Amino acid sequence: MTKSKWVLAAALVAATFTAPAQAQERPRSLTIATASAGGVYAVYGEGMASLISDVVGIATSTRQTQGPNQNLVLMQTGQVQLGMVTTGPAFEAWTGDLELNPGVEHRNVRALFTMYPTPFQMITLKGTGIQSMNDFQGKRIGAGPRAGTGGTYWPRWINDLGISANYQYGPIGDQASQLADGRLDAIVTAGGIPHPSFSELETTQDVTILGLSDADIQGIAAKNPYAVEFTIPQDTYRSLQGDLKSVAMWNVMASSKDLPEEVAYEIVKAVFENHDRLVKTHASARDTVPENIVHNTVLPLHPGAVRYYREAGIEIPEGLLPPEMKE
Repeated sequence: MTKSKWVLAAALVAATFTAPAQAQERPRSLTIATASAGGVYAVYGEGMASLISDVVGIATSTRQTQGPNQNLVLMQTGQVQLGMVTTGPAFEAWTGDLELNPGVEHRNVRALFTMYPTPFQMITLKGTGIQSMNDFQGKRIGAGPRAGTGGTYWPRWINDLGISANYQYGPIGDQASQLADGRLDAIVTAGGIPHPSFSELETTQDVTILGLSDADIQGIAAKNPYAVEFTIPQDTYRSLQGDLKSVAMWNVMASSKDLPEEVAYEIVKAVFENHDRLVKTHASARDTVPENIVHNTVLPLHPGAVRYYREAGIEIPEGLLPPEMKE
């Protein structure tokens, strides 16, 4: 056999053994870390899991968690491949300041796309007499899961504004029942609108959904640069008498950096090419559009996501390129 034939034969053998190895990189299943039942993450996550299963062709399920803080830890440690996070906890995780896992820089996490802004919301029963956040002094306040965005930030902010309340933590769905039964005086949470638990409460109870004053918003923004002013439109909840002012953080669908590039690309493409389907899952997905990637100023993008945005003509800020694409 001539030398050229030997080279060709060797190349064919190499290709024979390389192809299966590459095929094995594609996971047989995926898990999305969401949050507790009754919140938007749980609903949105189920829609995402179904979409990935059907369009990308990888069986995908959800895992209920305490929210973004826990999701970041789960992705960092490789226990899940996908997770839903907000920009505040994501920044703290990246810099090693996450309360749930202090001192650890969560550098294994990457962003795929921005989902929607998370408004911070408050609800009480009319019978409590609570008219604003200032009336929370000494009251029993349900703050959702301890590691969730609401459970992390609301107590900080309320305390910073000089209000002392008694916080209880747990699934937001359970706390909605506790509010209805009089075991809580109010609930504070962070989630897409309309929030399922709030919508359910107002169908059975006489509720007051609270907003923030301009002074409250200024006080919160001064200490939290990721909190942006947000308006909850009157038609969000039938009990509203007008638009409500609040603050919000953006949500990001994130992944482990070890998610294969091709799979990350296919997921991002599937989401944007099936946008109407995702909106039918929850109305908050209306903000899940490629252009909104600019609202993620915290987590570097997954290389597979970068590939999609470049193909779509979306300019990627240098600061969002992952370390592995800068080497």
